[in-house]
Amino acid sequence: MVEPQRRGEPVPEDIGTDDCLTSYTHIYSPDLLKDQVAFITGGGSGIGLRIAEIFMRHGCDTVIASRNLDRLKEAAQKLSAASGRRCIPLCLDVRQPESIAAAVDETLRELGRLDILINNAAGNFLCPADSLSFNGFKTVIEIDTMGTFNTSKVVYEKWFKNHGGNIVNISATLGYRGQGLQVHAGTAKAANDAMTRHLAVEWGPSGVRVNSVAPGPISGTEGFRRLGGLSREADAEFQSIPLQRAGNKTEMAHCTLFLASKASSYVTGSILVADGGSWMTSANDISVLLGFWSSEKKRDK
Repeated sequence: MVEPQRRGEPVPEDIGTDDCLTSYTHIYSPDLLKDQVAFITGGGSGIGLRIAEIFMRHGCDTVIASRNLDRLKEAAQKLSAASGRRCIPLCLDVRQPESIAAAVDETLRELGRLDILINNAAGNFLCPADSLSFNGFKTVIEIDTMGTFNTSKVVYEKWFKNHGGNIVNISATLGYRGQGLQVHAGTAKAANDAMTRHLAVEWGPSGVRVNSVAPGPISGTEGFRRLGGLSREADAEFQSIPLQRAGNKTEMAHCTLFLASKASSYVTGSILVADGGSWMTSANDISVLLGFWSSEKKRDK
């Protein structure tokens, strides 16, 4: 399928699978993160994997961490082969501080330092509030919000408190207007945005910057597929987005790179919305969302 021509700036390279880019054009110096170390939760797939790749292409070594060690090992091999930098896969559960502590200790043993934390681990699904189980709501809060706090606190206590560092939280725009069928994830991400500001205030004197990136619909991600992105794209409903398209993973990685690097050295406590303007203009059609949710439930039976 040939991509339609678009007005404005060219869209950076990306692919829909969890593979590394076949080509890449640097928009920052290739040495922007030279010899730094980034710890990325949820780094084995989707946006997290592309963040790891773009960081490594800018001179950074990475740790990618999640519960699926097999996926992480496969991703780490791809990332190192594409970039020539070290990538260490580590198993952890962001809901369990002791497993985070063990992973951070291993990072410091292997790589000797830690400069950047990317809180990317998250869980989400479409569900109306009256069908959402108590445990379902709790689980998303535990992964998205508690997981972000747990990982940030462990990294701060073990390294950032005495050495400084950068934290970038991967957020979402769901809570900005009350998105249908997303009370669990919207609540979790709104809490994370508040956490970003609180931690920026408290940890700034230690030389720690804390910021967030809030993506909109991003192609080539599991969340995009599960939340109906492919059907919306087929129906040309991206026309309601000011930039007339979905974003891609490379674009989110570039936003994260900016906030994690010296390019944003005087920026902290900020939420960078990267959604093509969609939260301001896209339809919040509950009946359409309920229809999609119902069809998915039937398909899963």
